[in-house]
Amino acid sequence: MATNRQLAQLVKQVRNKTVELCQPLLIEDYVIQGIDDVSPPKWHLAHTTWFFETFILLNQLKGYQAFDPLFQYLFNSYYQSLGNPYPRVRRGILSRPTVETVYQYRKYVDDYLISYIDYIPMQQLQTIEPIFMLGLHHEQQHQELLLMDIKYNFSLDPSFPIYHEKNKKSTAKASRPLELIHVEGGTIEIGHRGNNFCFDNELPRYQVIIKPYLFATRLVTNGEYAEFIESEGYQKPNVWLADGWDCIKKNGWEAPLYWKKIDGKWHEFTLNGLQELNLAAPVAHISYYEADAYARWRNLRLPLEVEWEHYATQHPTILRDGNFMEEGLFHPRVSTVTDQQLLGDLWEWTASPYTPYPGYKPMEGALGEYNGKFMSNQFVLRGGCCATPKSHIRPTYRNFFQPDKRWQFSGIRLAGDA
Repeated sequence: MATNRQLAQLVKQVRNKTVELCQPLLIEDYVIQGIDDVSPPKWHLAHTTWFFETFILLNQLKGYQAFDPLFQYLFNSYYQSLGNPYPRVRRGILSRPTVETVYQYRKYVDDYLISYIDYIPMQQLQTIEPIFMLGLHHEQQHQELLLMDIKYNFSLDPSFPIYHEKNKKSTAKASRPLELIHVEGGTIEIGHRGNNFCFDNELPRYQVIIKPYLFATRLVTNGEYAEFIESEGYQKPNVWLADGWDCIKKNGWEAPLYWKKIDGKWHEFTLNGLQELNLAAPVAHISYYEADAYARWRNLRLPLEVEWEHYATQHPTILRDGNFMEEGLFHPRVSTVTDQQLLGDLWEWTASPYTPYPGYKPMEGALGEYNGKFMSNQFVLRGGCCATPKSHIRPTYRNFFQPDKRWQFSGIRLAGDA
């Protein structure tokens, strides 16, 4: 358990990082919402503040007065038990509150949080710390979302704005050879173990029997995916799920999100602006449908999430070398001889639907809406990405998206039956 001082320092560190990620933005950038899935940066700043105000200050601090009662409506994301939230699809039309007011809101709440932490008795700290930790990991999720959403919003601008100049140079031009490792099956345990933080959807730990399987030693590259495009993979219905075929035809997809052909060469929009496509780098911003179709085209498949976790937990050094938000690249790296890209770089689609583990119990109260109610019509992704904070990820982490989504930093790892 953290001390009062340690918890206060952690709150400052995580909250300040969100503000830091917004520093390259111009004031006009804060209110853009390019598609329904994306939220304006201003909303992320306010919503993460709303979370701490709602679940800690208003619940725990006697006499606390909300900064603005209207914010309880405007910046509630999806907690129906707390009232009917402001419609997600209309977040981009909110010119008020202003960005300046939102930053004042953050300071108001942060000042109360730090003051409150200083005076929490040790016995009460044990009870309230899990909610603080949930709030901090929730904010780290929104740090990743911020970068995802900024990238999408910027991609709609014909001038292809540059979010930051750091590490703009391309990475290596050659990737390690792709290998399929034979992994023995058996009775294994899946799920979080220990007393460190995890989300409720990583619990409870349970046993499962898996068959021997094949597992790729790196992610699929742009060059390998380009072969799929050149072979008219987007025109071959036999490799697509029916829903996937309908999706690509409805949306006119012929390549991954952010790919653009200019003068006969593929380019890719990144947070460093528009760049010529590095064929050795992992293919990014792929939907589940595209990942599944590519795997079928290669006569392979996507890994099950239990296979992914089983393989990852056998490689304890994976967290050390990963490409996370702290690297400042905000783009996947080329795989090296020692880097299997298991954590960091890109979220990896699995073939597993997002469902509860046997014996799963959501949190009590409104926080029970955090994960459990989304266990329908979504697929699990594993591993984190180049926009994920390093302290936020672990091999048991379960991310999830609908199969047509691809604005997140998502890629492909191949697997097969042994």
